[in-house]
Amino acid sequence: MSDPSPPRSDAARAGLRNYVLVTGAYWADTVTDGATRMLVLFYFYNLGYTPLAVASLFIFYEVFGIVTNLFGGYIGARFGLKTTLFIGLGTQLVALSMLAFAPQGWLVVAWVMASQALSGIAKDMTKMSSKSAVKLIVPEDSSATLYRWVSILTGSKNALKGVGFFLGGLLLTLLDFQTALKLLVALVASTLVLAAFLMRGGLGLASKKAKFGQMFSRNGAVNKLAAARIFLFGARDVWFVVGLPVFLSSVLGWTFWQSGGFLAVWVIGYGIVQAATPGLLRSRVEGQHEPDGRTATILAFVLAALPAGIALGLTAGVAPSTVVVAGLIIFGAVFALNSAVHSYLILAYTDSDKVAMNVGFYYMANAAGRLAGTVLSGALYQWGLQSGPSNGLVACLWASSAFVFVAGLLSLLLPRHIGPRSKPIKLGDLGD
Repeated sequence: MSDPSPPRSDAARAGLRNYVLVTGAYWADTVTDGATRMLVLFYFYNLGYTPLAVASLFIFYEVFGIVTNLFGGYIGARFGLKTTLFIGLGTQLVALSMLAFAPQGWLVVAWVMASQALSGIAKDMTKMSSKSAVKLIVPEDSSATLYRWVSILTGSKNALKGVGFFLGGLLLTLLDFQTALKLLVALVASTLVLAAFLMRGGLGLASKKAKFGQMFSRNGAVNKLAAARIFLFGARDVWFVVGLPVFLSSVLGWTFWQSGGFLAVWVIGYGIVQAATPGLLRSRVEGQHEPDGRTATILAFVLAALPAGIALGLTAGVAPSTVVVAGLIIFGAVFALNSAVHSYLILAYTDSDKVAMNVGFYYMANAAGRLAGTVLSGALYQWGLQSGPSNGLVACLWASSAFVFVAGLLSLLLPRHIGPRSKPIKLGDLGD
């Protein structure tokens, strides 16, 4: 009889190899996504678009992110994570090409919104693939390892998004809008070709038994976490997407280079804190336990006070550059801790056979929060401008504080301890 161990070992190695490739593809997509966001935002604001009009360019990005996370979980469970990866990269290639190679006269709101819709699909397909892949690689009984890997993945993703912001500002300074986008097309195309040639077998067990109706989570803990996630990320994007970049440019008088550089540094720092979260929080949980619902609750209520403090500082006449820069650095650090805990909890709460479905559902909620934040960011900023140049950002910050407070209230419902999962994953399950 042949020894069954080698196939199991081969499967494990193939799974790890594929996870590295998926993560690399996710990183490449993240850089291009961040760069495109800065290119589109600054290019169209410079053309004279209002804050609300600029925000509208990203509405379909978030709407289709919601749809993608819902259907992407089903596709990942049905056909495997390899399929969702290639769909994501291919869609991003099309989205960037729509802007890079289109005639100048086509670069109007409707065309850009359509391109951003495809970018939203691409980003969430690759994100779902990579974060679900972590669950398949880490042994079921190693919660500390899962926590660490998720934190590193999430942190590195956000750091690279900051690199993308910096790259977008740099490219728009050195090149014209479409030439910059052509370079991003080349990056995504190279990544797609590399993944296609190097990936072996599949990633995740495709299940023909996966049902469309299972896209909606029946896990109470996952549903509560998803509800909190809506308000947590709405709280970030309500000032970050439009309000802050416009404020830095129009009120503080920063150049595109300076504004993009600050946003890049902020997001990179945010990512570093996320990656370091296991070490930063370990001494603040009981014994050697990993974070639970109580951890998320405490962080949310602490976070809620920060935007309110920045808004009060601006209203009181404190130097805007000082209060905004210092306040948002502190906000970013606490938000990063909270986001990293959430990213761990979604995997800790779900069974491995349902990971693609539950992660997809969870990030659908994440996209819903971003959508609400994006729309409100432009609308509130434009409304606040009527009473003063700084009041646009003040309105966004008060909304951010309210959103995080609601996230804290919802986090009170999360389980205080993470119980055992019913169906552990085995490395031997990796494959086609």
